[in-house]
Amino acid sequence: PTPKGKARDEREYVITANGTTGGIQRFKCGYHGAAHTFAAMIAYVQEFSCSHWLDCVNGWIQALSMNPSSTWSESDVLKPLNDNVAKGVCILSSQHRRKSDLADCKLRHLWIAMN
Repeated sequence: PTPKGKARDEREYVITANGTTGGIQRFKCGYHGAAHTFAAMIAYVQEFSCSHWLDCVNGWIQALSMNPSSTWSESDVLKPLNDNVAKGVCILSSQHRRKSDLADCKLRHLWIAMN
């Protein structure tokens, strides 16, 4: 979960409503890693399960894709590659279309269960 704070957006692994500091958002928009087509993100899962957070993250992305003026689409969702519950590690992938002058970006997500 996102740390508590009045300036925090619970969806900040994906996007921040008032800024450009969302995790995936930074890569998708080219604010971070613009020169690269492959990058990785690490998340520490401190509450619930990786499958719970996958549903949340993909739900946020799907909600963003419903806005006709949004650059988000269903193709931005995360796809599980390996979920090893016993070891507390989940590996996912996602691919993101970026502005016309930037190549698409593939992300690998490593989620580590800390609970």
